[in-house]
Amino acid sequence: MAPLTGWRIAALESRRGAELQRMLARQGAEADVVPALREAPLEDARPVIDFAHRLLIGQVDVVVFLTGVGCRSLIEIASKHVDRAQLLNALRDIPTIARGPKPTAALRELSVEPTYRTQPPDTWREILTLIDQHLPVAQQTVAVQEYGQPNTSLMAGLEARGATVLRVPVYRYALPEDLCPLEKLVRRLIDGAYDAIVFTAAQQAVHLRKVAQSLGLEQALRQAGSQLVVASIGPTTTAAVENELDWPVDFEPDPPKMGHLVAQFAEEAQALRERKRRVRVKLEAAKEAAPDPQAPWYDSPFLKACRGEPVPYTPVWLMRQAGRYMAEYRDVRSRVSFLELCRNPQLASQVMCTAVEKLGVDAAIIFSDLLPILEPMGLELEFAPGDGPVIHNPVRQSEDVDRVRELETVEALDYVMQVVRQTRQDLPESIPLIGFAGAPFTLASYLIEGGSSRHYLHTKTLMYRDAGAWKALMQRLARSVTRYLNGQIAAGAQCVQLFDSWVGCLGPDDYRRYVLPYVQEIVQEIAPGVPLIYFATGNPALLPLMAESGSRVIGVDWRIELDEAWEKIGHDRSIQGNLDPAVLLADVPTIRASAERILRQAGGRPGHIFNLGHGVLPQTPVEHAQALVQAVHELSART
Repeated sequence: MAPLTGWRIAALESRRGAELQRMLARQGAEADVVPALREAPLEDARPVIDFAHRLLIGQVDVVVFLTGVGCRSLIEIASKHVDRAQLLNALRDIPTIARGPKPTAALRELSVEPTYRTQPPDTWREILTLIDQHLPVAQQTVAVQEYGQPNTSLMAGLEARGATVLRVPVYRYALPEDLCPLEKLVRRLIDGAYDAIVFTAAQQAVHLRKVAQSLGLEQALRQAGSQLVVASIGPTTTAAVENELDWPVDFEPDPPKMGHLVAQFAEEAQALRERKRRVRVKLEAAKEAAPDPQAPWYDSPFLKACRGEPVPYTPVWLMRQAGRYMAEYRDVRSRVSFLELCRNPQLASQVMCTAVEKLGVDAAIIFSDLLPILEPMGLELEFAPGDGPVIHNPVRQSEDVDRVRELETVEALDYVMQVVRQTRQDLPESIPLIGFAGAPFTLASYLIEGGSSRHYLHTKTLMYRDAGAWKALMQRLARSVTRYLNGQIAAGAQCVQLFDSWVGCLGPDDYRRYVLPYVQEIVQEIAPGVPLIYFATGNPALLPLMAESGSRVIGVDWRIELDEAWEKIGHDRSIQGNLDPAVLLADVPTIRASAERILRQAGGRPGHIFNLGHGVLPQTPVEHAQALVQAVHELSART
């Protein structure tokens, strides 16, 4: 039986529609292939003519060809106004860049060998990488053959490298002249007539949304995506599907070609559908089900302390307890990048379980990072060596908020759910597992600043200048974080922590107005019975307001004494903290004395979870972390 037998698939393709129809049929699918765009010539040829003249007189230093059709069209249009042979000779005399195989083939048809060709997946990022490696463009004029819509990310990247960009549009994407098939497709998608949809070009997503909008069905179409397995031919198309429709893309082929798309999708389709179903079912179950009191971890010291119940000793775990201070972690990181480690369930579980066993702590936290949630929300994230996380397309203006997509499902972050499942499976059953996410303000600061910041000027400017845009962004982030945390609970986490690492830059009045309502929204929507730890740093004056969030546990840093902090949040709450991580660089007697001081401030009251006021520092000797855990257990033992 063909692998797609019984599947109903919608596909979008114009020029090669009949071919795509045959490919899907050979795999057993019942397919509807619908044209979603046509290439329409520009009425104004002046940009091409201007480019040709400037090329001939030496005012163009580099030419980037983005498509084969565009390359051929450019030469045909220009040849009507300048000598064709001179035009091609001028191209041969300067560096040219072909984005992938199609413009490469088009240039070779013209007997022009491209100087450089990008590597798969042949996106604008590969163009910029190639330029950084081989072709400095500072103070040079770079002509870019455009197609359809201008690539603003590529333009911004070239300009950031000091280039003057000459845009050369040669055609535009238009809707098909007959919209009936596309309108019918929209309605059938909403009615649940398909199991999957295949996109072969970015503009298809734009036009699908436009047609749905014209029918008054845009929101219904967005919601329909949660039931579909979505396949995309490559990263550029994937970005368009996620931006325009808020649909998580489940599959991309390697390499990004139509034949590979169909063949590889056919192999993986059943597993993809099962994954989507499993995630959806577990997420719904987590919203309804309370924790099982018979589970081995339910009466662990950590979870009892979260609930404010008496414990035989004060439980302890450490933020960043799997990190660079451990040789086992450094060994793993010598083989994989940070992001590769976060996305590898086996390795992520290994480094955390190793830390739990080596330290003897009372809880584990999944190995991940605050920022991967931003990628499916439309932010271009990179962990640059030595520079930390960088957002390449930050939100700076009010109108930029519109391109931040709400996380409607957690499928795009399934690798995090797999890390949760794998870690839960590998941990001793008595050890609770903590999931986590960044809080809305901290995530907003990252995506607005574009990375780390000292003064948060861009963030505060948007916050003060446009209350409407700020509210829209924070609501979107709050709902996304809620789905993300509930997804981790559904995958096997017994507790979740909300990190508001940067909110300390705000005063109490601003916190109450611009932050608190969105934290309260998350706390209210977390799966019932699962404790949430709300942790913030930098400003103890915020603690009474943090308690108003409704969080069962409040995490505090070392900038306030533990007993004073507990008075501020109320003794009806549990508290987590709060040793200065730098104390672990001192000798063991100092570490024990510092731990004893904090335990004395807690006074043996139920509800204290010992932790650091921030993550373990990389310079920390492992034996000092072990000594701290041992000291907390010994000094807090109830007789």
